[in-house]
Amino acid sequence: MIRRAASLMLSAMLGGWLLLAGSATADETQAQFEALLNALQIEETVHVMHDEGVAYGKEVGADMLPDADAVSWQRVVNRIHDADTMRALVEQGFADALAGEDLTPMLDFLQTPRGQNIVGLEIAARRAFLDSVVEEAARDRLEQRRDENAPVLDQIAQLIHDSDLIERNVTGALNSNLMFYNGLVDGGALEMSQDDILSDVWSQEDTVREDARNWMNAFLLMAYEPLAPEDLQAYVEFYRTPAGRVLNRAMFDAFNRMYEELSYILGRAVARHMQSEKL
Repeated sequence: MIRRAASLMLSAMLGGWLLLAGSATADETQAQFEALLNALQIEETVHVMHDEGVAYGKEVGADMLPDADAVSWQRVVNRIHDADTMRALVEQGFADALAGEDLTPMLDFLQTPRGQNIVGLEIAARRAFLDSVVEEAARDRLEQRRDENAPVLDQIAQLIHDSDLIERNVTGALNSNLMFYNGLVDGGALEMSQDDILSDVWSQEDTVREDARNWMNAFLLMAYEPLAPEDLQAYVEFYRTPAGRVLNRAMFDAFNRMYEELSYILGRAVARHMQSEKL
């Protein structure tokens, strides 16, 4: 049923995309959109995010539901993080964010061997970060390369600055936390006003920013260090173009929408389990 629902959502998404696409024919627009999703390797990316979400849900259960049946809770977490549903949410977000935009310059870069290599390295690094030992080693590697004044760090810093990666990630994380709180409140597990929730969420801003800065630099170093300097520079230059800026915004819009929805649902699920434990 979930797979069928995801398929129907994707069909509706593509229909809406075609209506808003501008001068290109419907077939050309659909083909370009699907080609962009393939070039971004969205399916592989979502699978990594699925595994991240399942691991995070397990941690939430251990922290907030210590008396809950672990197997039962894990089934709930797995249902929430259904990969097909996650992918449909992301693709809907891309469709909305890119409606009417010219995808050709994006495809011209991403479909090249250079572009595909970079996307693949990003996904591989993110999957590797699922292992906390690997992530810690990457953070140590970052400190080592800083001590060496490695040139690759200057390119990474430029990419982070141009695409506003830290602040965009901070905003996304805080909004997801807000939605999680809303889920807890709507599910009856918390009694907090919206002002109190916002105050609590914003109190996390500095910590979230520091975590985002450290994680982002270590992650991008792992992803990009294997690249030739000219390949990484080409990537930096791409994200300075109008097409690159549009794509950057679209990616954050799409993935943040998914995270916010899943965070709210997870909060409601935690609330339901809390309520059942009281009975």
